[in-house]
Amino acid sequence: MDTRILKILIAAASLAYAVKLFVDGYWGAGIGMVLLTAVLVLVAMRSMRMIMVFLKMRQQNVADAQKWIDRISPNRLWKRQRGYYHFLKGSMMLEANYALAETELKLALSEGLKQDHDKAAVKLNLAAIAAMKKRPKIALILLAEAKRLDKKGVLKQDIRTIEQNIRNPRTQMRRRR
Repeated sequence: MDTRILKILIAAASLAYAVKLFVDGYWGAGIGMVLLTAVLVLVAMRSMRMIMVFLKMRQQNVADAQKWIDRISPNRLWKRQRGYYHFLKGSMMLEANYALAETELKLALSEGLKQDHDKAAVKLNLAAIAAMKKRPKIALILLAEAKRLDKKGVLKQDIRTIEQNIRNPRTQMRRRR
């Protein structure tokens, strides 16, 4: 049995019990049960392992994040969470294997990401990979899409850096030496 369905059933039973408590006049216990139900719904809708991966990535602890992401089965995730799974997996693979990272990032786009800035980050990483593979036209197209999606300007400096590396490949060669 899928654990997601079990979690939803437990949350529904908790909500039903909270309603019963309110009907019977136990307002304090009913409010507490509603809060517990909210936590259970959150747990049912989100993968705790994905939350741990996000936490470890935010702390820049890639080794622990890799351990947590290896424990996740993407088939057991909701469709939108699969996009973020592939996004995180591709981001972690960027330093080790560009081909696998590119595949994972493209999967993230096809599975779907909610936020525009997440899509912009994926397109930025794909542009960097295209630049490494000596495909500047594709990289510039991806950078233009990343600029369009980055409405808040969070990735502005990263976009500018990759754009400079694409337009002036000699600076990239000097940095490698």
